[in-house]
Amino acid sequence: MTSRALPAEPILHVDMDAFYASVEVLRDRSLAGKPVVVGSPGPRGVVMSASYEARRYGVGSAMPSARARRLCPQAVFVSPDFPAYRAHSTRLREIFLSFTPLVEPLSLDEAFLDVAGATRMFGPPAEIGRAVRARVREELELSCSVGVAPNKFLAKLSSAQAKPDGLLVVSAGEVAAFLHPLPVSALWGVGERTHELLERLGVRTVGELAEVPGRVLERVFGDVQARHLAELAHGRDDRSVIPYEAPKSLSHEETFDRDIDADEDVLRELLRLSFRVASRLRSEGYRARTVVLKVRLASFATLTRSRTVPDPLDAGADIFRVVAGLYRAIPGQRRRIRLLGVAASGLVSSGAEQLALVRAGRWEDAERALDRIERRFGPGSAFPAALLDGPRRR
Repeated sequence: MTSRALPAEPILHVDMDAFYASVEVLRDRSLAGKPVVVGSPGPRGVVMSASYEARRYGVGSAMPSARARRLCPQAVFVSPDFPAYRAHSTRLREIFLSFTPLVEPLSLDEAFLDVAGATRMFGPPAEIGRAVRARVREELELSCSVGVAPNKFLAKLSSAQAKPDGLLVVSAGEVAAFLHPLPVSALWGVGERTHELLERLGVRTVGELAEVPGRVLERVFGDVQARHLAELAHGRDDRSVIPYEAPKSLSHEETFDRDIDADEDVLRELLRLSFRVASRLRSEGYRARTVVLKVRLASFATLTRSRTVPDPLDAGADIFRVVAGLYRAIPGQRRRIRLLGVAASGLVSSGAEQLALVRAGRWEDAERALDRIERRFGPGSAFPAALLDGPRRR
């Protein structure tokens, strides 16, 4: 039996279209066709996602909400609901895994797929890409854009060109024709400073960058970055698709509409964040050895403190005791605080800790009961009484 040749374009990059905003439309059909913005409309709010109706007015992710409101006064602002986005992301991951085990998630709404070993069962990569899009539309009622290419770099670029709701194949023989007309800002690692230096060299497109002698790039950018730019300019990327890796940390943070300075407000918010982080830890099967506190002051100075504990934690009450201690140890009084964050790092599987749950006086049972209530009745159905009142959050 002859072996089947591997495809020249085995990599797919799947990117959901306006994912958070699209999920919100699914949850509230009255939003269909309206300019939907996910994020807080407050003075310090930031746009997390915008529907394509909102994007027509120039609204985009990471834009201050105040500017989005000026660009699109009729925009409908919706607060983010990450449990809902994670639930849809889990179903999306299941679709990907039904085609190949080689799935590398980049975020909740995008992933690389290596389908080289799946072509015998599902057909050529482009056909697999079409099948993925059809499954996403049928099972999730959402749209996605898919890039098919010889490597990860080109697949991601091609999915961006395919947006919204499209598929683009960059064949191995058409790499230069696809890549060279693009602006150099399309390349990974070309930020504002690099872009400025390239413009000084008269380089504006990827094709022009590909013609710059290596010694010139090395003189301007140094050996490492020069090689990186040259490789990408020629469409070369030898990175493999790496299946799911355990997260290094889990975190939540809040930016306030108004600065807070009262200790009771700060501690109440830290309690809220501690419970959110703990719930994520338990739902994803981890405990944390290190707890991190992040405090951003009104001056935009950011303070970070951490503590490693002898026994890994996954209970909000335990995490709160650590971050409260870290906060109280910061010198000074009546600090005006713009943002607070709590993170859990040094993650270990919770499986090894199950026997420890028999210890008396722990909060795990109570917090797992809260988990069950929220799964059944939705986020915010039950929480500690200390969180009944608190500062407004972004």
